[in-house]
Amino acid sequence: MRLNYSGALPERVGFLLLPRFSMMAFFSAVEPLRIANRISDQTLFEWTLFSRDGEPVTASNGMTLLVDKSIVDQPMGGEFDLPSLAICSGFEPEDHLSRALISWLHRLDQAGCALGGLDTGGFILAAAQLLKGERVTLHWESLPVFRERFPTVETSDELFELGERRFSCAGGAAAMDMALAVIAKRHGTKLAVDVSEQLIHERLRSRHDQQRMTLARRLGTHNRRLIEAVALMERHLEEPLSLTDIAQRSGVSSRQLQRLFEYHLHQTPRQWYLSLRLARAKRLLTETDMEILAVGVACGFASSSSFARAFRTHFGCSPRASRSACG
Repeated sequence: MRLNYSGALPERVGFLLLPRFSMMAFFSAVEPLRIANRISDQTLFEWTLFSRDGEPVTASNGMTLLVDKSIVDQPMGGEFDLPSLAICSGFEPEDHLSRALISWLHRLDQAGCALGGLDTGGFILAAAQLLKGERVTLHWESLPVFRERFPTVETSDELFELGERRFSCAGGAAAMDMALAVIAKRHGTKLAVDVSEQLIHERLRSRHDQQRMTLARRLGTHNRRLIEAVALMERHLEEPLSLTDIAQRSGVSSRQLQRLFEYHLHQTPRQWYLSLRLARAKRLLTETDMEILAVGVACGFASSSSFARAFRTHFGCSPRASRSACG
């Protein structure tokens, strides 16, 4: 899915399936290519499925897919043996990293292959040190974890990123948007629109479209003051603002802020803010190997005891027990 593709047809795309990969992201990337072939009555794209050992791979939804090759079966004979490879992963992607996989990815990179990630595939590329000087996007839920794990890698919250040598998308339907963008770039906007209509996809979304629903839709309200307050909370998880400060920045009094939260969200502002910070803490515990104290600090807790106490009250177990349960 590189932008500087030579134009040779069919264009070959590889998909590396890692255990517990996102089936939706994978199919969202492949189906537009299949439909483009059918509508154009040409084989514009071909794809090859890889696994680490050549064995079938089970996705996060429990379904298992057969693959075409193992990573050791891919020859390195030239730049266009495999022009593009998308890493399809899901939960805890780095659990499936190995020296053999890192070596294979580096050989592909040296052979001129454009490397990319669907959903959490960026974790693999970053861990393999293949994102230096590149920008990557991931699913909005994984971005804070990625930024903590790889602070020197440039990230974005775009739907997808398409570079000369790297590409990435937020997973889910964003993989479809990225595939449609590639089709439009290679073979014209009309074909991309025709494919989009076949998929009952209402429009060609640009990379700048939002990953998440607007806060108004997520909260079920259009109250501007409340939306601004929640947005401030989401932007300040590591260094929490005081509720007084949030109220002032939102243009209401502290008492009005309290009433807005209780009326629309059925929680106090303090409860809502704390739940946001603890939800992020749980993701960091289960998706990174950060020290527990570091997780607490990253979520705005001044001490390990205050973090553990709040976590246990909210989730019914300690941070350490939560990590062990997911280990």
